[in-house]
Amino acid sequence: MPRVNKLRTALSAGLGGDTAPLPRARLRTALTVFFALDGFLFAGWVVRIPAIKQQTGATASTLGLALLGVSAGAVVTMMLTGRLCRRHGSHAVTVVCAVLLSLSIALPAQTGSALALGLVLLLFGAAYGGMNVAMNSAAVDLVTALRRPVMPSFHAAFSFGGMAGAGLGGLVAGSLSPATHLFALTGFGLLVTALTGPVLLRAGPSAAPAGRRPADAPEPPKGMSPQARRIVVLFGVIALCTAYGEGALAEWGALHLSQDLGAAPGLAAAGYSLFALTMAVGRLSGTALLERFGQTRTLVAGGATAAAGMLLGALAPAVWLVLLGFAVAGLGLANIFPVAVGRAGALAGPSGVAAASTLGYGGMLLGPPVIGFLADWFSLPVALTTVTLLAATAAALGYTARNATNT
Repeated sequence: MPRVNKLRTALSAGLGGDTAPLPRARLRTALTVFFALDGFLFAGWVVRIPAIKQQTGATASTLGLALLGVSAGAVVTMMLTGRLCRRHGSHAVTVVCAVLLSLSIALPAQTGSALALGLVLLLFGAAYGGMNVAMNSAAVDLVTALRRPVMPSFHAAFSFGGMAGAGLGGLVAGSLSPATHLFALTGFGLLVTALTGPVLLRAGPSAAPAGRRPADAPEPPKGMSPQARRIVVLFGVIALCTAYGEGALAEWGALHLSQDLGAAPGLAAAGYSLFALTMAVGRLSGTALLERFGQTRTLVAGGATAAAGMLLGALAPAVWLVLLGFAVAGLGLANIFPVAVGRAGALAGPSGVAAASTLGYGGMLLGPPVIGFLADWFSLPVALTTVTLLAATAAALGYTARNATNT
C-alpha cells in the first residue's frame, strides 16, 4: 500500500474519523454546537411556560404535575441512553436525540389540557435526557483523545445557549404565539442538526465495540466493578449537590429578591441572569483552572466558593450584596458538574455518564420543592442556606474523591 494511503487509513481509524488536529477541532466544534443547541431549545421552551399554562387552563398544581413529565421522561431515558451509546456509539445517538428534541419542542403548544401537556412533555423530557447523556459521553471520549480537560467548555456552550434561548424567547414572547415560536425552534433545531450532525456521523461511533475503536483509545468498560460503581455514585452525588443549587436559584432566586428585599421585578429577574452569566464565564475558564490546579483543587475550591457566595446571597440584608452572592455562587458551581460527569464517564463510559447525569438531574429537580417546603416551615432565606450546605458537601466529597481523580 502506498505510504499516503497507509497514512490516510491510520488517520481515518482514529477518534472522530481522524487523529489529525484539525478534524479533532472540527469534532470539538460540532459537539460544542450540540451543547449550545440543547441549552437554546430547552430555554426556548421554558420561557413559554406561562403562555402555555394559560392556553391549557392549568392551575398551578396541575401545571406542576404536567411539568413532572419532563423530569420523568428524562430520568427514565438517561440510563437507557447509556446502553444505546455502548451499542451504537454516542455520536449517532446524539444526532438522533437532537432530531427528536427539535420535533418534540413544538408539541406543548398544540395541547389543550394539563393531561395532554404532561404526556407530550414525557416525550420532550426523554429526548432532552437522552441528548444530555449522549453528548456528554461523546465529550468524555473526545476529552480522553485530546488529553486536555476541556469538558467545562462544552457546558459553557450549554449555558450560553440557554441564555440566548431565554433572551430571544423574551423578545418574541409579545409578538409570536407559543405555537409559532416553538415551531420556529423546531425548524432551527432541525437545520442546525442537519448542518452539524454529519460531522459526528462521519467521525464514527465514539463508544463503539472494541473491534472498531482506535488502538490508542481505552476500552469501554463492559460492566462496573463494585469499586467503580461506588466512585461513580460519589461523583453523581457531587453533581447532585451542585445541580440542587442551580435548580433552587432558578425557581426561588427572583422571589427572594422581590419578597424578602423588596427588589423591583426587573432587578429581581436579573438575579438568576447574573448567576447564569457568571456560571457560563466560569466554565469558559474551566480548562485553564483544571490544567493549573487539577481536578481535586478545582472541585474543593469551587464548592467552598459557592458555599460562601450562597451564604451571602441567602442572608445578606441588601439587594446588591445578594446579587454579589449569586454571582460568586455561579462562579463556584460552574465547573463542578462538568468535572463530576467527566470523571464518571472516564471511569465507566456511557454508563457512568448516565448514572452521574441522572443523580445530578435529580438534584436539579429536588432543589425547588425542598426549598418550597423549608420556606413554609421556616423562611425563604433560611431555606436557601441549604444550597450553602450542599455546596460545602460537594467540596468535602471532592476532597474525598482525590485518589480517584489522580490529582
